[in-house]
Amino acid sequence: MEIRQLEAFAAVVTTGSVTAAGRLLGRSQPAITRLIQELEAELGFALFTRSGPRVSPTEQGFLLYDEVEQTLAGMQQIRKRAAALARGDGRPLRIAATPALAAGLLPPALALAFGRGLCSPERVEVHSVSPEQVVHAVLTGAADIGLNSLPLEHRGVTVHWIGQSGCVAAVRADDPLARQPAIALQDCGARRIVTMQNPYRLRRRVDRALAVAGVPAAGVIDTNTSISALTLVRAGLGIAVLEPVTARGLPLADIAVRPIDADIPFYFGVITPQARPASTAVLGLVQAVADAAAALLPDLVRREPAEHGALLQSLYGDAGADPETLSQDAGPSSHD
Repeated sequence: MEIRQLEAFAAVVTTGSVTAAGRLLGRSQPAITRLIQELEAELGFALFTRSGPRVSPTEQGFLLYDEVEQTLAGMQQIRKRAAALARGDGRPLRIAATPALAAGLLPPALALAFGRGLCSPERVEVHSVSPEQVVHAVLTGAADIGLNSLPLEHRGVTVHWIGQSGCVAAVRADDPLARQPAIALQDCGARRIVTMQNPYRLRRRVDRALAVAGVPAAGVIDTNTSISALTLVRAGLGIAVLEPVTARGLPLADIAVRPIDADIPFYFGVITPQARPASTAVLGLVQAVADAAAALLPDLVRREPAEHGALLQSLYGDAGADPETLSQDAGPSSHD
């Protein structure tokens, strides 16, 4: 199995035709066909079904593509790194963050770090991934720093600080609730609720608060990102109860963000690899993220890393679960 065969396979999946894949890679159509045939012969199964000039991946082809895409991305990273070394460039600052933190908090934090001369914009890489992938990137050394939601404490990572801020409600600016300085959950009765779909993270706390308030929802729209929740609200599809970083960090002109009367905490923090000492740039960014969070979130509370277990117990302890176990198994992937 050769890289050029995998590149041909990925190009055909992306473009939908062998001819277009050839143009994308600068190779002839027969050359692409030959590479695909060689790969299929080695694998022992068909990668595509063919209908005239158009091709579609088989089910096995779709499943293989996920792995091939990651491999090619890794190869591209190696090529970029090799080119940087040839130019004499230093190591880039690699950041992994959940979509909420990457979009709502990281940009102002990086602006602070750049302004303080701690790192150069030409040497920063940002990857927006799920919470579980943030931890994996830090553990494997693929990221120098991770911005993640709780749980944070895993073997092999250093937790620098934990931030706590209350969840908020987002309504359309023309909604009567937008005229109130704060929104009571009971005011959301018989309204459609837009919230996160993962029951192991923020959704668990939202459902519990709605149940305590006795709020009968007219319906629920589940989504895996807060920015999707905000756009659903903007379309008039309901009231969103979501984490505050996206709501305040990515304000939409026609959306009103208000505090709610229920205690639904959102916990997040910064982690780095335990096995590698943090550089000056990394430590500077750790502080810049804290400063940006304090400016963005009016109710921010800074927690010490030693409080991690107690915070997990407060969130999940009703089931008698052990915090250490929970910190190692956060449940299915969620983007916020």
